Amino acid sequence: MKQPAAKFTIDIGWAGLLQTLGVKTEDLLRHAGLPQGLLSQASPQLDSEAYFRLWSSLEDLMDVPEMALTIGQALTPEGFSPPLFAAFCSPNLKVALERLSTYKPLICPMTMTLAEEDGHVSLTLNMADHWELPTSFVLMENVFLVHLARLATRREIQPARVVLRSPPNALSAYRSFFGVSVSQGDVNRIVFRKEDTEIPFLSVNNAMFEVFEPVLKKRLSELEQDAALRDRVRAALTEMLAGGQSGIADVADRLAMSARTLQRKLSQEGTSFQEILNEVRTDVARIYLTKTRYSNAEIAFLLGYDDPNSFVRAFHGWTGATPDASRQAARIS
Repeated sequence: MKQPAAKFTIDIGWAGLLQTLGVKTEDLLRHAGLPQGLLSQASPQLDSEAYFRLWSSLEDLMDVPEMALTIGQALTPEGFSPPLFAAFCSPNLKVALERLSTYKPLICPMTMTLAEEDGHVSLTLNMADHWELPTSFVLMENVFLVHLARLATRREIQPARVVLRSPPNALSAYRSFFGVSVSQGDVNRIVFRKEDTEIPFLSVNNAMFEVFEPVLKKRLSELEQDAALRDRVRAALTEMLAGGQSGIADVADRLAMSARTLQRKLSQEGTSFQEILNEVRTDVARIYLTKTRYSNAEIAFLLGYDDPNSFVRAFHGWTGATPDASRQAARIS
C-alpha cells in the first residue's frame, strides 16, 4: 500500500515574495490547482508533489529565463522564515550551511548534505523523496546561498564550483552572478572555499538564534515523527546511492535502528526494503538515462550493481523496457 508523502510547512516568505515578483497569489494558486486560501492559513502545508506543482506554476507565470536569479536575490532578511533567519544569524557561512542542512526540511521537500574536504565546504541538494529537483529550483537555492553570504559578510563571495544535474540553457547570466561557470554532473552541489565560509557574518545574532533554536528543534522532531518510515528510507537511499551505499544495514544505521526493526516496521506499512530500493533505483536510473550520457556500465555502478548485465535485467523487470530503449524513447520525445 502506498503511504502518504510527508508534508512541509510553506515558507512564510512566499506571500511577500510573490508581491515583490508582481505575481498575484490567486493566479498562482489557481494555476497550480491549490485552494485559494492556502497562503492565508496559519501553517499552510503541502506534500512534495503539490509543492513542486506550485513552483512549476510560478515558473510558468513568470516566464523569464533568469527566474532563479530574480527569486534568489529577491529574498530579504525581513521576509525570512525561522530556518532562514537562523542561518542569517550565524557567525559565518559554514555555521549557516550547517543550520540550513538541519532545518531546511521544515519548509521544503529537500535535504542538504554538508561535507568538508581538501580546503572546501560543499552542500549537496537532494529531494526528500523520489521526485527530481527542478533545475530552476536548484539554481534558485544556489543563488540564494551566495546572495545570503554576500549580504551577511558585505563581501563579494564567489563559490568555487556550481554543479547541476541539468544545467540551464541561459548560462551567461548565472556565470556572471556566481563568478564561475555552472557545470554538469551527477549531483546538484555548490562548493565554497573553506576560508570564505569562515569570514564573520556582520549579521550574527546569537541571542536571536537562542530564541529560534528550541522552536526549530521541536518542529524538526515533530516532522521526523510524522514522516512515514517508507519516505524516510526512500530519502536516505536517494542520498546514499551516489556514495555507493544501498544495503539495508547502511540505511538502518542512518535511521538509528537495527536492520531487523527497519524491515519489521516497513512490513507494518505494507512494503519492504527491497521494494523501496527498486523504486528508488528505477527513478534514479531514468534520470541518468534521460539526463546524462552515462553508459549502462556507469549507471549500474552508480546504482550499486557490480555487473552491468544485472542492472539491465533488473531495469527490464521494473519497467518492461531495456535501458537502451528507454534512452532512445527519451531522445525521440
